[in-house]
Amino acid sequence: MFDLYLRPFYQRIMVNPFIKYISRIPFITPIHLTLLGCLIGIMSAFFIAKGEAVLSIFLLLLSGYFDTLDGSLARFQGKTSDFGSVLDILCDRIVEFAVVMGLFYHYQVAECSLYMLGSMLLCITSFLVVGIFSENSSHKSFHYSAGLMERGEAFLFFVMMISLPALFAALSYLFSALVFLTAVIRLYQFYRLSKPISR
Repeated sequence: MFDLYLRPFYQRIMVNPFIKYISRIPFITPIHLTLLGCLIGIMSAFFIAKGEAVLSIFLLLLSGYFDTLDGSLARFQGKTSDFGSVLDILCDRIVEFAVVMGLFYHYQVAECSLYMLGSMLLCITSFLVVGIFSENSSHKSFHYSAGLMERGEAFLFFVMMISLPALFAALSYLFSALVFLTAVIRLYQFYRLSKPISR
């Protein structure tokens, strides 16, 4: 949801001014940025588990920043590819899984982590399945169905879970409920828009 309203402003202020400079570095490709963002996200999870709140939040946000740079660089250079899109989605899920595991090792609350992982599994499944059966009309390499909870909202929740230990359980339940609701809304919207099968 944040992306719908804040992404154009964020893109103009935080991403576009740097893309042309990054594109001049011959040994940096969009794939490199994707993998670097993934690695930094995993490092963030390690420090979450260690209880290093400030460092883990910094690394998590840096990981998210690289996640926006890779696609922007690919489009700027005309190097978008199916493999890059697949790798980007895979690395996003690796980072999110690592963060949830980091939260589990830090707080030792298995139930909260399982609910979060379960809701994320259902949500990404709905995202991918709807994408398969929908015509792509976005600037991305695949159909992107925006939802109530996207990466910006997920990162906001992760930051709050890291920085507000007393609210971890409540935040994790709310996160899981909203992510699950996102999947339900996405499927309902797809159902409303899909054409009936002719007989």
